Amino acid sequence: MSLRPPVEPMLAQAVEAVPGPGVLGELAFEQKFDGYRALLFTPTAAGEPLVLQTRRGQQIQDRFPDLTAAAGKLPDRLILDGELLTWDTTAGRLSFEGLQRRTAARGPTARRLAATLPAYFVAFDVLQQDDTVLLHHPYRQRRLRLEALFTGRRLTAPWALCPMTRDLFKAEQWLETWTEIPGLEGIVVKAMNQPYRPGYRGWYKLRRRDTTEAIIGAITGTLIRPQLLLLGRRDPHGTLRPTGRTGPLRPEAARLVAENLTAADPTHPWMGSRFASAWGSREALDVTLVHPDLVAEISADTAIDHGGVHRHPVRFKRLRLDLTAEEVPLFPTSPPTDS
Repeated sequence: MSLRPPVEPMLAQAVEAVPGPGVLGELAFEQKFDGYRALLFTPTAAGEPLVLQTRRGQQIQDRFPDLTAAAGKLPDRLILDGELLTWDTTAGRLSFEGLQRRTAARGPTARRLAATLPAYFVAFDVLQQDDTVLLHHPYRQRRLRLEALFTGRRLTAPWALCPMTRDLFKAEQWLETWTEIPGLEGIVVKAMNQPYRPGYRGWYKLRRRDTTEAIIGAITGTLIRPQLLLLGRRDPHGTLRPTGRTGPLRPEAARLVAENLTAADPTHPWMGSRFASAWGSREALDVTLVHPDLVAEISADTAIDHGGVHRHPVRFKRLRLDLTAEEVPLFPTSPPTDS
């Protein structure tokens, strides 16, 4: 029996280090791209059209007419799992913001954006080929089928095969150096003998994390019991610009921060501002502004939006009482590359 959309994708859980082979057996390492997870269903003999499905089951093939037009290179009755990316032809780089624009556009707008923000599908798994469902096949066999598909069909852009290695040293090089390239954010670890389990977090993902400093401009909670820190950096004109927020503070960290917080005065540059509970969310946080002179050392992944804001919560590491706010790196004067 063939699979039909929607199909829940198999998921990955975040870890701080590569699990040992004694836990998972022989390991494979794939490059982790910063895009949108998607499943691709090619047309069937029964006349069912191409479907591009998001992680949450939404069908978005009408947003990507360039991928639909290129689907003729693929065989029928095929289901691929992969990552959607877009290339900004003007800036010459991968663009997460461009991908957001593509997924929101339809009709003539979708066709127009396809010219300046062409889409790519980076395939890392195959769930069905012809009428054979491959969920119970080990990753080793599914990967061989996927490689043979790309070789046999001589697939090129917009179809791409996700790089994979079984060499831990090479994977560590990817994590440390390749993640400097916009659009690459880490690695995914998989077991070679692992079946594909829809909805199950059986893979592991490691994002590159960099340590830096930011100014604490506001908190959630109270001055004596802060919960989250809202962070910022000054631009070259001296204006404090929001750059993101931390996750929940551990009790000992919250106590240390509370001992050094000072309530803001009416001249605080964020007076009257609203802060979203998460990147891209419309839900507002209830915040308390604080005097922006306290510096936090943070650990952050490479996912930074076009405006210089961290898309994921950063990790608070410690207070830098030895640094002044003036010593914190400046907010970027030009948009950073998408990471």
